[in-house]
Amino acid sequence: LPVLCKSSKQRMLPLTLLKFAVGHKTLVELKNGETYNGILVNCDSWMNINMRRVICTNKDGNKFTSLLTVYIRGNTIKYLCIPDEVIDNVQPEEVQVQKERGAGRGDRGRGRGRGTGRGGFSGDKGERGGRGRGTSERGGRGR
Repeated sequence: LPVLCKSSKQRMLPLTLLKFAVGHKTLVELKNGETYNGILVNCDSWMNINMRRVICTNKDGNKFTSLLTVYIRGNTIKYLCIPDEVIDNVQPEEVQVQKERGAGRGDRGRGRGRGTGRGGFSGDKGERGGRGRGTSERGGRGR
């Protein structure tokens, strides 16, 4: 799901935003109610997170634990709070990347059209690339 930034109407993917937040203080709340507040070290495509210098707060908010490093599995995360300065820095670079790519995937075509596909040639079933039975020259049953 894209995230709509409050400082502008541009959308960006959460993982893109998260990768730009590496090295900044980040707050993570888990589905069980615990919160982790520390510096984001790394994240992967499943939103698994490594953090350092973390303060963990229990569900009730009355017990605090200081941890040197933490690994958080992505499917346990309820939400992330990233500083506004990170969001502001992401936008100019994200717009520039989109301009360099052009209009996106519009130039590639879509779907199952009859063009040069996986087979390499666009001919009939007797030629390469079709899904027919083949011809007698190629060792097929031939008709």
